[in-house]
Amino acid sequence: MAKPRSGAKKATPAAKKVKSAKGGVLKSASKRVAKAAAKLVAKATEASKAGKKAPAKKKSAAPAAKKAAAKVKQVAKAATKAVAKAAAKVKEAAKGKETVKPKEAAKGKESSAKAGARAEPSAPPVEKPRPRATKLPPPGEPLNKRDMEQLLTAGQGRGVVGEGSLKGRLTVVEGLPGLVVIGRDKRELIFILQGPDQEVLPAYVDHKVSVSGLIKKTTNYGGTVDVRKFSAKKPEAEEPVPEPVESETRLRYLSPGEVSQVISAGMGAGMKGFAALRGNLEMTGEEFVLVVSNAGTRQQVSYILEGKGAKGLRRYLGQTLSVTGVVDKSSGWGGRIDVENVEVRPAEIRPMSREGLETVHVEGEQSTSIDVRLNHAFTVRLQEQPGFSWTIEPTAAKRLGLREANFEVSAEGPASREFFFTPRNPGASEIEFFLAKAFNPGQVERSFKLNVTVKA
Repeated sequence: MAKPRSGAKKATPAAKKVKSAKGGVLKSASKRVAKAAAKLVAKATEASKAGKKAPAKKKSAAPAAKKAAAKVKQVAKAATKAVAKAAAKVKEAAKGKETVKPKEAAKGKESSAKAGARAEPSAPPVEKPRPRATKLPPPGEPLNKRDMEQLLTAGQGRGVVGEGSLKGRLTVVEGLPGLVVIGRDKRELIFILQGPDQEVLPAYVDHKVSVSGLIKKTTNYGGTVDVRKFSAKKPEAEEPVPEPVESETRLRYLSPGEVSQVISAGMGAGMKGFAALRGNLEMTGEEFVLVVSNAGTRQQVSYILEGKGAKGLRRYLGQTLSVTGVVDKSSGWGGRIDVENVEVRPAEIRPMSREGLETVHVEGEQSTSIDVRLNHAFTVRLQEQPGFSWTIEPTAAKRLGLREANFEVSAEGPASREFFFTPRNPGASEIEFFLAKAFNPGQVERSFKLNVTVKA
């Protein structure tokens, strides 16, 4: 036999086919049983024919029949044994088939699996887990105060990098731990936490967390932190807020600074306490009013006097009083005083002497023009109404030299108010008078204008 050339592949012998022995064995067994049965039948027929021809030989035929029956039994036993052996060989042959071709069976399974996979619809792709930072970068330069201000300001600081620490609330952003930090303008900034502790940090969701490491602000509204150290604190359970118990506010004496606010226009609204105030006593309707500052202007501060100590004050109208009691300033232009004690005091500013002055008088609401000499005077007298008072603008009072705004009581009719001016600068100017509601100078009932020309 010729040897194969070098490099040539040797022919692999084909696997021998194992023929099934089931059919042949059963056929051979059935043939043997049929032959034995045929022989027995032939012998029996011959014996019966011999018996008919020679009845004298009955005794010799009987033992021969017995021997034939015994042989039939032996042949039947042999046939059953042969059938059992044939069945055993069939089982061995089936096992041999399975062992001979395992590769072919595996290939068949693979081909069927591929066919099934082609027939089934394609499943959606599974998202791969995102890569996580497990190593820390080398330490950087520490952040200074200016860098931290930019870092904590929303809309600024992109690109700031350095070592520092942040505090905030831990949350999870797309599967990664994030620190929600409240910036300088109360807006939220989100920093993704990286490093070896990245797998542990999500367990502290909604905890107060403090981290330190390399901070990078990658956007104007957040960035990353390579965490070197961190500490977490459990969120404090919200304690039930007890219902406020209404308790009587204890009154106290107002300090000198608080008293100055009480008598100033537009200040101290809502203040309440014991104090002693000084001012001029007036009336609006049936109520007594203490004017404490800016009398006659739209910044006048006045208080209604009430209580047991406010009885019998009519005789002090137009005088300066010192009133002690509980002061309640309800608005920027006054309030009420629960009077406990009243004392008459001399006027803080002496009234200006009108002797030797040329005075021009204006009575009632007249929109007219008047001429006044420089360093002389003119007066305007207007009738008051209950709940209202006549006032002028503070700038006009300063420009035309308002000296007095006197409240005058009339025995025959309603009270009136007299404005006394002494102009110091020459020129023409206009002054407007407002009938405004007491304690609310912005609410004006009516007004009129007066043109004044100051001549040198």
